[in-house]
Amino acid sequence: MTLATDTTITRNGAGTSPDADELTPANVYAPSHAASTLTQTPLAPGEFNRVAGLVTTNLERVIKGKPESIRLLLIAMLAGGHALLEDVPGTGKTTLAKSLARSIDGTFRRIQFTPDLLPADITGSSFYKPQEGVFEFREGPVFSNILLADEINRTSPRTQSALLEVMSENQVTIEGMRRDLPQPFFVVATQNPSEHAGTYPLPEAQLDRFALRLTLGYPDMESEVEILY
Repeated sequence: MTLATDTTITRNGAGTSPDADELTPANVYAPSHAASTLTQTPLAPGEFNRVAGLVTTNLERVIKGKPESIRLLLIAMLAGGHALLEDVPGTGKTTLAKSLARSIDGTFRRIQFTPDLLPADITGSSFYKPQEGVFEFREGPVFSNILLADEINRTSPRTQSALLEVMSENQVTIEGMRRDLPQPFFVVATQNPSEHAGTYPLPEAQLDRFALRLTLGYPDMESEVEILY
């Protein structure tokens, strides 16, 4: 797997791709070959623990003072589940997802959920090519290893339902054709629990797709000093 640029998906499917240096904090090291095999090839228990430790150490270079949250997030990914991060802005939710993708040498895509977002903006759709007279499928942001569903509760339940098949079966069915997603596939969804204006509650079927729900919280004083200096 190779690291993709961070693309923010908007209603019209367009996005911006910043330079690679802007993708993740400079403290995140380039992944080793061992780390990139964590979720691709079977490993002996001892080797698995060693590689998982490398990924954890890599994440702790960026997310300070949250070793338990990092451990739980990694467990959810390795177990084939997904994670819901509930917290106020500024606690490192987006940075954690980006750093995880960088640490496993995986592709990263981000969807900014808005009220006018459509299911096709998430899964992809077919476009007609008049020059060739054929339809061509254009993959949506779900075709990635780490998918950040930012502010997932700001879109309608109809659009949220586009993730049900994706999160439970690691595939999408469009126009009667099944398309498998790259492996590993891990959804990190975020929402602000303290803000209710313009939001939609997540349906039970959606909540059931998440292996865990995390609250990062602000770092303690020692970690804040380490972040600043």
